[in-house]
Amino acid sequence: MTYGCGILVREGLVMIGDTRTNAGLDNISTFRKLHIFEKPGERVMMIATAGNLSVTQNVMSHVTEGLENPETREIETLANAPSMFAAVQLIGRAVRKVRDTYGDALQSSQLDFDVALLFGGQIANQALQLFMVYAAGNFIEATDDTPYLQIGEHKYGKPVLDRAVSYQTDLYDVLKLGLISLDSTMRSNLSVGLPIDVALLRRDALTLDVDHRIDNVDSYFHDLRDRWSIALRQAHQNIPRPPYGRQKPGA
Repeated sequence: MTYGCGILVREGLVMIGDTRTNAGLDNISTFRKLHIFEKPGERVMMIATAGNLSVTQNVMSHVTEGLENPETREIETLANAPSMFAAVQLIGRAVRKVRDTYGDALQSSQLDFDVALLFGGQIANQALQLFMVYAAGNFIEATDDTPYLQIGEHKYGKPVLDRAVSYQTDLYDVLKLGLISLDSTMRSNLSVGLPIDVALLRRDALTLDVDHRIDNVDSYFHDLRDRWSIALRQAHQNIPRPPYGRQKPGA
């Protein structure tokens, strides 16, 4: 399991993904699941992956090395896709190709064809966009009304984003809220853990502001975790107790 989120606001895009693939007392593996494709000044694309690692790695290989466009017969990669829409279509074709190749074998081994991807970024003179690609190769796009998308073990971190993120939220506040969302997930599910990869792209910048890995000695992340825990305790203590139940004699 994993947790990844993409948040698209007026100022830009934040992408976050953890690196844990297996969890147990003596079985923890780490693989990068936030992939960056950057040609400064021309395009910046980011893909966060979740699901069966062999499936996601095959998909990433296809979009990097290229697939034939069924209409033009040209080999398309993320590096030469003419638009973000064409790029997300390429990712969808890659997912379906991997499913056609390995789906039956996985099923015969009683394994699900499990994959979900977040794809975001911008090509010069085009819009900054964020998509989520499903296991069938279909996809949806983030909107002003729904500015964030999540993959993996998302239920613990979703309330933070639901309450605090809007399309108008400051970009670095979005990064902070994304980290709080991921920390909330880590505290409730051992299958999500450090290191965390984060990337931040300002709209029309076409080069990343942030491309950073947070590990277990990162001082800012530890401070964020402590401050958030304190803030939650103070918040619930400041809320009046429920006025329910029997009143005490003389009350």
